[in-house]
Amino acid sequence: MSSGTPLIPAALRTARSDGEDTRIRLLHAALQLFAERGYAQTSVRAIAQAAGTNVAAIAYHFGDKARLYTATFYEPFGSGSDLIAVFADPALTLEQALTAYFSGFLEPLKHDDLVTQSLRLHVRELLEPTHVWPELIERECRAPHLALLGVLGRHMGVTEVDDDMHRLAFSLAGLIMQLWTQRDPLQAIAPRLAGASAVDAWVERLTGYGLSMVQGEMARRRAPRQPAHRTAQPKPTTSREKAPKP
Repeated sequence: MSSGTPLIPAALRTARSDGEDTRIRLLHAALQLFAERGYAQTSVRAIAQAAGTNVAAIAYHFGDKARLYTATFYEPFGSGSDLIAVFADPALTLEQALTAYFSGFLEPLKHDDLVTQSLRLHVRELLEPTHVWPELIERECRAPHLALLGVLGRHMGVTEVDDDMHRLAFSLAGLIMQLWTQRDPLQAIAPRLAGASAVDAWVERLTGYGLSMVQGEMARRRAPRQPAHRTAQPKPTTSREKAPKP
């Protein structure tokens, strides 16, 4: 989508309202402009103009530019921390927990325009960190990761988190990130797997892949430790052994 293409339909942008409609238009306009220009290069005036309202509406609904910027990371799709109560429910089986995990984090892919802008925004924040970055690390990375570790440990009977448990949790999260970040290659290589209608099938498959990964790690942990094989070193020769025979 080019920088000149408004994310908000014209009919919606011209509607004047101080209610929830205006808030949504401001949020979507800000998401597009922040993603394309970055935080520093985006003015509140430009956001208000794109949303078809005035600067005062930003102050009314969000307080200021910094708070509006923060809202663009969380309000369109929610926070990863919001999903913890769903996938970390102790009453769920491991399969149910992984299904809830993948379903929650992949659901935004059903909204093509917004998810494209959201991904661009996150990439910009990665390259040009702002006041939001520490909070993103905590809410979107650390908290869900620790919750997933708890789920895995409970179902695997692992009471102490070690490096391999971290590797497993990061690998499961990597399945999600692959779909988020490789949407263009997926569209080019296997377009039937790239659309919003394909998300539910991806959730089902990733759940199966995830279960296999967990089972593989459990098998690795149960396997007896093999002693390290040391390469036999050649026996040093003495000066007598080196001397030629008469």
